Amino acid sequence: QVQLVESGGGLVQPGGSLRLSCAPSGSIFSIGAMGWYRQAPGKQRELVASITNRGSTNYADSVKGRFTISRDNAKNTVYLQMNALKPEDTAVYSCNADLQLTFRSGRTSYWGQGTQVTVSS
Repeated sequence: QVQLVESGGGLVQPGGSLRLSCAPSGSIFSIGAMGWYRQAPGKQRELVASITNRGSTNYADSVKGRFTISRDNAKNTVYLQMNALKPEDTAVYSCNADLQLTFRSGRTSYWGQGTQVTVSS
């Protein structure tokens, strides 16, 4: 089974930086839009940033100017560069992508297992 695999989470101090990565674990036929979501305990899951095939991006107001989403289509990888991290950024960050696994299948939304980001002094 193809899975999305995230990496790059960890513990950082306020003001620090992390770079998250996400890519399918196996071969795919094509990939569409990709995005990063986060969920903190007791909070609803929220969209942090998304990016289309053409590179158009959207960001949550809370991360504008601090986070940057990008993608490397040759590697089928999406990144989230997180700068000037704040304690309120603490959450499990999950990758989402629309994947077409074979030439005869349609695109389906896939989720990664999530990676923990903790911002604390």
